[in-house]
Amino acid sequence: MFIDNNSAHKQLETEASIFNISLSSTQKDLLLQHLDLLIEKNKVLNLTRITDVESAIRLHIIDSLLVYKVASFDNFFHFLDIGTGGGFPGIPLAIMSNVEGILLDSVAKKVIAVSEFLNVLGLSNRIQVSSDRVEEYAVSHIKEFDLVSARAVAPLASLVEYASPLLSINGKFIAAKAQITNEELTSGIKAAKLCGLKYVSRETYELPSNSGHRELVVFKKMKEPLVKLPRANGMAKNKPLA
Repeated sequence: MFIDNNSAHKQLETEASIFNISLSSTQKDLLLQHLDLLIEKNKVLNLTRITDVESAIRLHIIDSLLVYKVASFDNFFHFLDIGTGGGFPGIPLAIMSNVEGILLDSVAKKVIAVSEFLNVLGLSNRIQVSSDRVEEYAVSHIKEFDLVSARAVAPLASLVEYASPLLSINGKFIAAKAQITNEELTSGIKAAKLCGLKYVSRETYELPSNSGHRELVVFKKMKEPLVKLPRANGMAKNKPLA
């Protein structure tokens, strides 16, 4: 591990405690090992623009742990992370919860890298990867997940549409955003109604050391959608429901 173990452990523990998130020694080790693997891989593959350890702990790990905090309000057993990139928040969710999951990203090189991370971290027995587009993946995985997460990968209305066919009834969708306008939230809620989801809450957090504002928008799958989902590739992005 290239990361300074003592200072990184202290920062991670201190900043997680701000949000009442407790971490075991094993969880801290795995979270930091993942970050170490990411920073090393980033030398040859563009996975993140955040390369200094202190910022990465805050903007990747703590950010992902906030998704876990909100997700753990209810039990979840099988999750899918849309647009996982370098494995956030999917790998932290896996480390914290010991459940099964799928990390999805349409960029094959990123998925290969994340698969390598999972192998090194000893998570590949219960966490899988896929480079399918989310619309294509949903066709053969209808209602398979009780939690779907997405971290700042598309407008909220599009994300809601992506998540809906993947969610089981009573499953939760959590969209993590740095900022969200009232217009985007309103569109997301309108799309949710068409997709069989109910708007549950909007959780807001301030990252330590004035590192940024975070909003986690939570929806719950209540019924079958009023429109046929998933739609064809690109429709959710180019012709959103709201």
